[in-house]
Amino acid sequence: MRSAVRQVADGIYLVHGSDTNWVILKEGDAVTLVDTGYPGDREQLLSSLAEVGSSPEAVAAVLITHAHNDHLGSAEHLRAAYGMPVYLHEAEVPHARREFLHQVNVGTVLKNGWRPGVLPWAVHAIRSGGTAHVPVASPEPFPAAGPLDLPGRPVPVHTPGHTDGHAAYHLPDAGVLISGDALASGHPTSRARGPQLLPDMFHHERTRAVASLDILAELKGDLMLPGHGPVHRGPIHEAALQARERAL
Repeated sequence: MRSAVRQVADGIYLVHGSDTNWVILKEGDAVTLVDTGYPGDREQLLSSLAEVGSSPEAVAAVLITHAHNDHLGSAEHLRAAYGMPVYLHEAEVPHARREFLHQVNVGTVLKNGWRPGVLPWAVHAIRSGGTAHVPVASPEPFPAAGPLDLPGRPVPVHTPGHTDGHAAYHLPDAGVLISGDALASGHPTSRARGPQLLPDMFHHERTRAVASLDILAELKGDLMLPGHGPVHRGPIHEAALQARERAL
C-alpha cells in the first residue's frame, strides 16, 4: 500500500501513512524527515521519499517529535543503514533508547475498548508494530538552540505532556507548524474533527499537554501538519485555542 503524499508548500510534503503522518522537507537534493510512522510503514516511508524525487541516502537527518512506536518506527533502521543522525529533544533521548516507555499500555486500551474506534485502532496498531521493541541505538539531542541547520530550517519547540520530551517543529518563514501529537486534527479513536488533543489515554501527563497548547498558540503561521489527521489551514494561534477549549 502506498502512502498519500501531499505537497502543502514549496518543498514541504505531508505524508499520510497507515494511521500516522510524517513530513518531508526538501531543499535541492537534500531532505529532512520528520517522524517515520509505524515499523510496518517502512515500505510506505521509502516509497514516499521516492515519490518526491528523493531517497534515504539524501536524508540529512531524521527529526522525531516523540518516541512512540507510530512515529519512531523506522528511525533506527534509517540510522543504522544510511548513517543519518536521529535528533530529539534531550528529554526524549532516553525514551528513544527505551530506558523507559511512556506509551499507552494494553491494559489501558482494553479499559477503553468500549469507546468508538478503539478496538479497530488497537488491532491495526499491533499489526503495524505498535508493540514492537524498536529502540534507537544512538539518538542525539538537538545540536543547537534555534533553527536547525537542516533542509527547511525547522525550529524545535518543546511541548511536553504527550511525552516528557515531545517537540513540535516550527517553520516560521513558511508559516508551518509540524505539531506531532501535541496538536492533532483527527484520530481513528476520536469522533471530533479539526484541532484537538488526542484522547486522554494517549498522554503521559494530560495537564502538561493542555498547557503546551499555550506554547503553540504563540507561534505564527497558518498551516498545521499534525501527526494524526488531515492538514489544517488557518491561524496556528486559533487552532491551539480551539483544541484547548475542547480539552477543558
